Amino acid sequence: MLDIECFTFLNRALESPLAPIVILATNRGFCKIRGTDMGAPHGIPLDLLDRLLIIRTTPYPLTEIVQILAIRAQTEGISLSEEALSTLASTGVKTSLRYVVQLLTPANIMAQTQGRKEITKDDIEEISRLFYDAKTSAKILQEQSDKYIS
Repeated sequence: MLDIECFTFLNRALESPLAPIVILATNRGFCKIRGTDMGAPHGIPLDLLDRLLIIRTTPYPLTEIVQILAIRAQTEGISLSEEALSTLASTGVKTSLRYVVQLLTPANIMAQTQGRKEITKDDIEEISRLFYDAKTSAKILQEQSDKYIS
């Protein structure tokens, strides 16, 4: 999260003769601008927000996740069964594309340690139990907060 000093610096930088292209990504709604008591859309001061071009993004559909995973696996030299690819893609719809792409390497290592060259659905399911996505991890931490030092 950027604070008011960072936004002030960005405003000055955008006014300079060699103005940079600045890309911001946020999932924040209307919230307080850090370092102030003022609220604004996305937590961005209105004078800076007026200069921005807002591009709406949407989650990847299942078909695109399948294509991206297939390309990534091919690029990394990883062989996936159709069932494994389908399982990964449906997991990606529920979690994130980043998470399922990160599962490719440990799933490949698991298949190799078992003497196989192709990742199976069972490998994906086991790796998914071993490595949590960010949302699942945060949920577990919240549910078991009494077991941690605070």
